[in-house]
Amino acid sequence: MIFPDYHLHSSFSSDADYDIIDIIKSAQKKDINSICITDHYDMDFPIYPDEPDMTFYLNTEEYYKYMSSVKEQFAHDFDLRIGVELGMMPHIGDKLNNYVFSHPELDFIIASVHIVDGFDPYRPDYFVGKTDYQAYLRYFETILDSLKVFTNYNVLGHMDYILRYGKTKADNFKATDYYDIFKEIINIIVQNGKGLEINTGSLYKNLDFPHPHKEILKLYKDAGGEIITIGSDAHKPEYIGYGFDKAKEILSALGFKYYCTFSKQSPEFHSII
Repeated sequence: MIFPDYHLHSSFSSDADYDIIDIIKSAQKKDINSICITDHYDMDFPIYPDEPDMTFYLNTEEYYKYMSSVKEQFAHDFDLRIGVELGMMPHIGDKLNNYVFSHPELDFIIASVHIVDGFDPYRPDYFVGKTDYQAYLRYFETILDSLKVFTNYNVLGHMDYILRYGKTKADNFKATDYYDIFKEIINIIVQNGKGLEINTGSLYKNLDFPHPHKEILKLYKDAGGEIITIGSDAHKPEYIGYGFDKAKEILSALGFKYYCTFSKQSPEFHSII
């Protein structure tokens, strides 16, 4: 089954170079007829001297205007939705909530953590002086603290993203080691009526399972969670829809019956079968 891809980045993201038209044409070649573009916006992102262009700022008005023109151009045979991936940090909760309130035109909001205590886990300096367990736990604590102050998102993105970059990656990862904090995160998501994404980007980033690990997805299902989106996190067109068969296999095995798309930040449920 080819799901709509609900986590994609275009040239509006600091770390991607492809125009949305190229992305749409690549999706069509793979028989994907609906996507949601979710370019990065990370407020207060630390700028590194060796990567001065990685600001992760998004001019939302310009972005939405351009994406809307492309949406209209392809409307006869392609369904383009327009979203954003917002980088969470606990101290910017009000800024994030105000941003979403100011942009009701957006179809979809992914909430993700990319910065922990001023460090980017993508870079090795985040892990200096920490065991992987300590580094991972602090990442999950940052997610929890952020979700307590930012409530106007639709799904939590790549919940265990940190596993891509640790010294041992997921080699020694056991979900049970973090059970208490995972349960807290899942409970706050479900209580607030929010969802989780299955992010298959990990499958081309040295891991053998999508984000989040199936044990985390099971916690979400057991807590009554039903809102699931599927995204490749592609920054290049060749990765659009990557690993979606595996995502379907996991969802079906765990008993999920539906996946979601979003319009104006409201979920639309579709049968997985």
